[in-house]
Amino acid sequence: MLRLAVLISGRGSNLQSLIAYTAQDTVPAMIVKVLADKPAAGLALAEAAGIETETIDPSLYPDRASFEESLITAIDKAKVDIICLAGFMRVLSPSFCRRYLGKIINIHPSLLPQYKGLNTHQRALDDGAKQHGCSVHIVTAELDDGPIVAQHQVAVNTADDQDRLAARVLAEEHKLYPAVIGAIAAGLITIRTDQGQLRLDHRSGAIPGHIPGMEQHMQWPLPTCPFHSKEMAEK
Repeated sequence: MLRLAVLISGRGSNLQSLIAYTAQDTVPAMIVKVLADKPAAGLALAEAAGIETETIDPSLYPDRASFEESLITAIDKAKVDIICLAGFMRVLSPSFCRRYLGKIINIHPSLLPQYKGLNTHQRALDDGAKQHGCSVHIVTAELDDGPIVAQHQVAVNTADDQDRLAARVLAEEHKLYPAVIGAIAAGLITIRTDQGQLRLDHRSGAIPGHIPGMEQHMQWPLPTCPFHSKEMAEK
């Protein structure tokens, strides 16, 4: 059983998609802890699902290092396999990222490496982008720069404004994040570290459970996975 901690800062819509997905008996993953850096609305979602929650407020600590020490204590006590960032709005230090290298994943609202950081939807519109979307990636010390695990695309329409585009991308996030968790839990994605270097190994197979909006019998890799088809063909 894959044990997950989810870190949030806000309403927790991606958290809710992960809660619904991992609640299925056929999914070998469970959320054992939800952590927030403020009294986030998403904590109520976790509490309603019977998941342990904790708020670790950085304003109560003298510096980032001591805040992260409390975060580390909570994560290690929960004995988690994967840390999922889901709208967690704090940049984690390089030392924190190195400690959990290969164990932290994030959902980002752009087709990385495009539009790292904030305001991704408006930046895509300002650039006249034809395609936008979301990415799940491994977290490293550099912001939004770790290896990409999977992506979903959405077309940018001429009538789009920031809110319309954001809503469509968010709907794809709610499919993509659970699919990646299911693939990791089923052993279809293996994240390896070798002397500080990350490697993703993928193999094809069925993703367990069901995700609303996706086909009933989901297969990994997803069509938009950003690794080479040749690599998959050799497995």
